[in-house]
Parts: sequence; C-alpha cells; structure tokens
Amino acid sequence: MVFRRRDRRSWGRIVLEFFYPRGGWYRAAQYVRHRLRRLPDAPNRIARGIWAGVFVSFTPFYGLHFLSAFIVAKAMRGNILAAILGTFFGNPITFPIIAALSLRLGHWMLGTRPVFGRGPKPEDSQGLIQAFSGAMSDLWNNFLAIFTPERAHWGKLAGFFDDVFLPYLVGGIVPGIICATVCYYVSVPLITAYQQRRKGQLKAKLQEIAAKRKKQEGEVAGE
Repeated sequence: MVFRRRDRRSWGRIVLEFFYPRGGWYRAAQYVRHRLRRLPDAPNRIARGIWAGVFVSFTPFYGLHFLSAFIVAKAMRGNILAAILGTFFGNPITFPIIAALSLRLGHWMLGTRPVFGRGPKPEDSQGLIQAFSGAMSDLWNNFLAIFTPERAHWGKLAGFFDDVFLPYLVGGIVPGIICATVCYYVSVPLITAYQQRRKGQLKAKLQEIAAKRKKQEGEVAGE
C-alpha cells in the first residue's frame, strides 16, 4: 500500500511515543501550532474549535476526548480539526496538574473530602490512574456478567463516581472555561495575522509570476 508505514511500530513504541513523542514535546507542540495556523477556515471558527478541544481536556472522559471535542465544536460551529488538535492541551505533562486542580476544586465545590493528596504530586497521579483503570476493569467485568453466571458488582464503581469522577467533572468546568477562553482570545489575532501575511506572500508571488510571464511575452513579440 502507498500510505503504509515503512517501519511498523510495536505497541510498546506506540505507548512510549504517547508519553514522549519522537522529537520531544516541544517539536510536537510546534507541529500542532503549525497545523492550526494553516487550517483553511475563518480565524474565529478555528479559535472556537481550539476552545472546544482545550475545554474537554479538563473533563474526566479519558479515551473520549476526541469525540467530546467533536460534539462541543459542532455545537459551537467551530472547526472540527482545530478541536481535535486542541485536545493535545491535555497530555501526560499537563494531565497530572489538571487532575489535581479539578479534583481539589470539585471536592471543595461539592463539600466532600478529597481522596487524593494536596497538589499534583506523583502519588496522586498514580492513585488517579489506578482509580480509572480499576473502574474500567469493573465496568468490563459487569458487562461480561450479562453473558455469564457471574454477578455484577457496582459498589466500587459507585465509590469511583462519588470520590473521583463527579468531583473531577464538576471541578474541571471552571478552569476548563478559563483556559479555553484565554486560548480563544490569544488564537484569534495570531491566526488572523498569520493568514493575512500568508495571503500577502501569495499575492506577491502571483504578481511576480505574472510580471515574468508578461516580460517573456514581450521578448517573444519583439523577436
């Protein structure tokens, strides 16, 4: 096939590059910025897409951020690709900070007791990962129980919802809106300036080509 990768990546390499992309996170961020600036759409639509992508990065819907960004961008009439690229605001570097902030704020807003420690410490991130993986495992086992003699157990999932998921969801709304709005207002003038500069460069290039062609036609006519 024409578009098949020459070097097939193993699952281990895929996981490794998710946490640390080839070329580093700076290069990955530069690529995302480059793609956003070159999207063929109005600056405000691209910025609305970025808003959607950044906002859903503060939600606990891990594994569904692309779909969530698509839905929010559709509702806001934003650029879909910009929304998907905007979800990279949430990455292995920022997720521990986002999770710790959202959990602490969510428990405070709900008046409940935080389960994880104060601030984005390494042990908090590990505990959060274990909580989500345990919930997914229980959900899968309960699904299999439909087709087997095993009984479904919802106690752990209920505890996960009360202690982690709901506080995370509630606590992520305010910082998500703030960060997404900041990114929106920063993106609009930057994208507008880039598109205008690109149009000017393209116009100058076309004028240069037209001048060369006119000169060549004049030389041919003179002969």
